[in-house]
Amino acid sequence: MPYIRVTVSDPDLPPARRHALAEGLTDLAVSALGKSAARTTVHVHPAPANHFFIAGRPVHEATGAHVEASITAGTNSAEEKAHFLTGAYALLRETLGILPPVAGVALHELHPESYGYNGITQLAHYRGTAGSAPAADVPSRP
Repeated sequence: MPYIRVTVSDPDLPPARRHALAEGLTDLAVSALGKSAARTTVHVHPAPANHFFIAGRPVHEATGAHVEASITAGTNSAEEKAHFLTGAYALLRETLGILPPVAGVALHELHPESYGYNGITQLAHYRGTAGSAPAADVPSRP
């Protein structure tokens, strides 16, 4: 269940570029990390340029950008994670153009008991016990 947030210092980021980032990061989660596209969420967050600072100074001559991806701890090798990091940075450069020297990509590995979806922890998902969660933990459906 990767959740990928992309923050870009361009509040007027064209929809085509937003879509390219969302599609490219989803494809990368699938190809590099072996994740399910159907369970991958990408949040593109355009921010005003004057909200991005490097060394305490606003970024003017380049697009500030940062990618953060949350994945389940222990589900990927160091090589897979490195492939994602390298690929995500290349995607930023291809999609956004000139990047500041410290534009980055971060992978956050969360313990499977620490998060989930639809009221089911990742631990229950991986164990195949999602259906046996206590009723109070599972949201009711209309």
